[in-house]
Amino acid sequence: MDQITFKHDTVLSDVHMHRPNSQHLMMRLTSVGQPVFMSRFRILAESRDDSNSGKGLTNEEKQSSPRKGGATSHEQDEEGGSQENVEPFLDEDGDLDVTHRPRKNSVDDGGRDLVCPIILQQSVPDLEQDEEIVDDDDEEEHDCSKDIIRIEHTMATPLEDVGKQVWRGALLLADFILSNPDTFRGATVLDLGAGTGLTSIVMATTAKTVYCTDVGDDVLRLCSRNVVLNKHIMESTGGEVKVKQLNWLQHSLCTDVDMEFSWTEEEVADLYDNTSFIIAADVCYDDDLTDSLFRTLYRLCSSFNHTCTVFISLEKRMNFSLRHMDVCCEAYSHFKHCLTQLQDLEDGRCRFTVEHVPLNFSQFLLYERIEQLELWKVTASSLAFEQTQSDSN
Repeated sequence: MDQITFKHDTVLSDVHMHRPNSQHLMMRLTSVGQPVFMSRFRILAESRDDSNSGKGLTNEEKQSSPRKGGATSHEQDEEGGSQENVEPFLDEDGDLDVTHRPRKNSVDDGGRDLVCPIILQQSVPDLEQDEEIVDDDDEEEHDCSKDIIRIEHTMATPLEDVGKQVWRGALLLADFILSNPDTFRGATVLDLGAGTGLTSIVMATTAKTVYCTDVGDDVLRLCSRNVVLNKHIMESTGGEVKVKQLNWLQHSLCTDVDMEFSWTEEEVADLYDNTSFIIAADVCYDDDLTDSLFRTLYRLCSSFNHTCTVFISLEKRMNFSLRHMDVCCEAYSHFKHCLTQLQDLEDGRCRFTVEHVPLNFSQFLLYERIEQLELWKVTASSLAFEQTQSDSN
């Protein structure tokens, strides 16, 4: 397939648009005829500076390539230093002849300038180049490396299939997990709207059991393939990812043994008895979907007899609204409204507290951490459990 044609209703993730060096290998077609590609994401377990080992990309490294006049410090070094004493070249008509330095890994962009959002933390160019360029002879060994996550995904889909793509919110949540391994070590975790399963796979590097859930056989099969592709990452920790169906519009879990991705009675009991963390990455882009998410969170957390912590990552996406005749982010506003409602809820069963998590943790994956990314923490406390603890004390 030499060229991909995008239709008017196609949604494309920015993750791959801003990785021009990537060589996306088309693997197969989904059951609905969508091309499936393979991308590799490197976990930066240690920085290039040994003194910062184990800290991923530090703040200094993230800012190590400031752009001056559009050129990085690496590009300025290639220019040969100062230009003050270099005489200009003139053509035969006396016009200034400007020699353009060839671009590395250039792509045919139609002559258009790349328009990017405001970037808070930028990937280090030399690390990105190292990750993307892999010799064919080393490809098998490269893919089996414990710091390489292989993800099969689609590149462009209708809105209802965006879960098959990789989004920055998932990479942000994965960074948070990798930055706080002790927090999740040995835990039972529920991933809601897991999509490609990237965050579930990262979580399984420290957690004991991860229930990777979504709805729809196509996306769940994609999850399963990605889990199998990354078994080597979870082997050393003994973490396990179980891909299951969880429909936010249904009150009960599917336990029909004839259905693919159904739950066993033991798994249902484990979910309700032992889940200490719930995660969700970039699932709040539609008001009805957001409402369903919060109803599911309330239904689950109010059924637990213990405290549960929820982490939700998202990216604020600005759109022009005809109703407001201005640029706004209605999906984000509705999400904040749901957070407020959850925190103000008083039903005698569960108490919810909401916190905004600062993004000052290390960056372990290569993507642009833009200012529109956010991470929220919701702590759900069972009032019955609190009362029992108080009585025992």
